[in-house]
Amino acid sequence: MCGIGGVFRASGAEGVDPQLLVNMAAIQAHRGPDGFGIESIEGVGVGFCHARLSIIDLNESRGRQPFLSEDRQVLMAHNGEFYDFQRIRADLTAQGMRFSSKSDSEILLRLYQQQGLEQTLPLLRGEFAFALFDRQQDCLYLVRDRFGVKPQYWAMTPDGLVFGSELKVLFAHPAVERRFTSAGLFHQLMQTMVPGTTAFAGVHQVKPGHVLKVQRRNGGLEVSEWAYWDVNFPRQADRDRNLDEAHHIASVRSALLEAVELRMVADVPVGCYLSGGIDSCSILGLASAVSQSPVKAFTIGFDDARYDESPIAEEMAQATGAQQDVMRLSGRELYGHMEQTLWHTERTIYNTLAVAKYLMSRHVNSVDYKVVMTGEGSDELFGGYPAFRRDMFLHGLDDLADAERARWESVLQDSNALVQGAMLAADQVDDPALAAVVGFTPSCLQPWLACAPLVPDLLADDHRQALDGYSPGQAIADQLDPEQLEGRHALDKAQYVWIKTMLEGQILTWGGDRVDMAHSMEARPAFLDHHLAEAAVQVPPELRIKGKTEKYVLREAMAGLLPEVLYKREKFAFMAPPAHTEPEKWQQMKRLADDYLSDAAIDAAGLLSKAGVRALFARHEHPATTDAERVQMDAVINHLLGVQMLHRMFVAADLPEMARQEADRLGWHAPAPIPV
Repeated sequence: MCGIGGVFRASGAEGVDPQLLVNMAAIQAHRGPDGFGIESIEGVGVGFCHARLSIIDLNESRGRQPFLSEDRQVLMAHNGEFYDFQRIRADLTAQGMRFSSKSDSEILLRLYQQQGLEQTLPLLRGEFAFALFDRQQDCLYLVRDRFGVKPQYWAMTPDGLVFGSELKVLFAHPAVERRFTSAGLFHQLMQTMVPGTTAFAGVHQVKPGHVLKVQRRNGGLEVSEWAYWDVNFPRQADRDRNLDEAHHIASVRSALLEAVELRMVADVPVGCYLSGGIDSCSILGLASAVSQSPVKAFTIGFDDARYDESPIAEEMAQATGAQQDVMRLSGRELYGHMEQTLWHTERTIYNTLAVAKYLMSRHVNSVDYKVVMTGEGSDELFGGYPAFRRDMFLHGLDDLADAERARWESVLQDSNALVQGAMLAADQVDDPALAAVVGFTPSCLQPWLACAPLVPDLLADDHRQALDGYSPGQAIADQLDPEQLEGRHALDKAQYVWIKTMLEGQILTWGGDRVDMAHSMEARPAFLDHHLAEAAVQVPPELRIKGKTEKYVLREAMAGLLPEVLYKREKFAFMAPPAHTEPEKWQQMKRLADDYLSDAAIDAAGLLSKAGVRALFARHEHPATTDAERVQMDAVINHLLGVQMLHRMFVAADLPEMARQEADRLGWHAPAPIPV
């Protein structure tokens, strides 16, 4: 698990500054503190950099990237992990291929040399983002894993295409513009991003499961992209109804066990994140059964008992013999570290759970762990979120009586009152553009679509005017693949939309890679193994949510190792207490607002409306405002703070100079050219 970056010039005659590549590695040294590497091919106009976190093959000289093939035809840099690499390496070795390292990354280079990219991609299992330059084809490939666990950004500039694992890597290059777009600003304030976009002008993401090809031709660079994999729920008419419940339970259990086993492979200890949910408890239970020694389990506890799951986590740790490490947090720590967290997330956050996870990864690093397995992806694959149950009740149960449907929804809203305004909208929101593509407005997007009407009054005049007539729902709908929605069950559609929006844009970003790698910690989400995903989509909707029980098939698959209280428990949305729920936390937030949302700060950034910000705070504090409205407005306030922080960090600051200074501090410098 590492950080990568690079430059691809429009002309092969144009070189790439080696120290600039070093600077691009240095500004992401938190991703790879164990060393750096740069590589370019003379006279070709391409250069890659790599910051290394040593997990597989700790030998610094063998595992150093970027890798350049012996014939100097293929240049490669890889961030992430490939699982099952030992078997692939052994198979290729038996066929006569020779390896120079024990690194999992090298299998990519050798597979590509043997059979090309199209045939290589199906063989890659894991979380990854990589860049590969083929000299013979004179093109660059940027590839991202199937769910988007690992990030990959790119921008086209007058100096060529610049790419990297984080926005700051791109911004270390002086040719990359650092400016908010009006639409990007809008989506930062409403939480949900348009897939494939960022908040910044000209800066894009490689989409999950996609290949970006950059072909050099006639003195220019031509960009194309295609999907090599997608979450493919069967059409309702194509489902195999002969497969019974026992088959699906066994299939899920087998696939999850294999995913956990593969993710236990490392040359350093592997721990687990442990909340009080089915997901992480299942991971810990299987990891403990696989391991010959006790597994280290890391738990976040909140001082507000309404949001704290640590008692159930402690019960699970005792049942498995795990060595549990509980880190307790209060409002003081959460808002006190928001600025450092956003430096790494590079996008706004609606809840300070991102800060809690940032602090947890720091703690994990401090006790000398580099790798943990996590539970992300379970809710997405098995229908765990309250929004999925709501869509199932409303749109997926044709034979349910209207009165019973209304009663079920009422129970759902009551049991999730704490997260109304965040996980569930307080009131129904219908978006015609989304309804046209999906068939209904997915409940997972409704809390954030409900925020959208608040946004225009919060924007500075020029941004508000630029967005006249803008439809955020239309922008999101345009990026969904209708082919993957047509003929599917309502629950399939709801899960697919979440995977394409909230999973990649939120959970795997500010709730995953960015806060984990902030402290050089690799997270391995076993549920996002694509073999497990391909088993999960075969589970019929009525076994994912059976009656009122979410994740039914997973509960049954893991029943033997889950504590009884957890086996019977309804899904609890894991989030930090919102600011308004704790006086101390509210005051911490207000102190940040006094700085970032002062009149002077708002004027300096030119993003927000002073009057709009003041009106939002006044409405928040009005006695008539409901708790659900305050949860929603807490999220918007966090976003307001966030865009101001991002402006100060990434627009107002001199990122190329910061990167140069960081390289100097680390003592990372380009090697002197070898005299000819």
